[in-house]
Amino acid sequence: MIDSDDFVRALQDIGIDFFTGVPDTILGGIIAALTEARLYVPAVREDEAVAMAAGAYLGGKIPAVLMQNSGLGNSLNILESLNLIYRIPCVLLISWRGFEGKDAPEHLVMGETMTQLLDTVKVPHRTLSAETMVDDLKWTATTFMEQRIPLALLLKKGIVKTVQP
Repeated sequence: MIDSDDFVRALQDIGIDFFTGVPDTILGGIIAALTEARLYVPAVREDEAVAMAAGAYLGGKIPAVLMQNSGLGNSLNILESLNLIYRIPCVLLISWRGFEGKDAPEHLVMGETMTQLLDTVKVPHRTLSAETMVDDLKWTATTFMEQRIPLALLLKKGIVKTVQP
């Protein structure tokens, strides 16, 4: 398991300096660490968070948006009609609710189809693991700089320490 503070520092080490999003229990430890460091700007909806990240990028920041995968559905229009068309990148840190059918019923369909959805809308993605974190973050930084489009790091439950057991 990756410590939340270590993960936030690793994100900062690759240049991410603007964090926004919508709360989720899987992301709770990351959000708590960001909030304590006064680096997190909360959003009401995921599409709003993506829009704030776009503005931050245009203002010279390297943004990350935290959301659960159900929020990906809420943000698809802005990702497609703003970020992908105008090449406005952001790092999407997406909790993988419903992974392998293990979660509340409302998360199962998105949990099963999220990677296919990301492939369909041409958002590159990787699933974070403790063993591959360095390579995953190197891929994130390289993809961000070279392609200038949104990309996603998928976080399964238990990969990054959260505030709840």
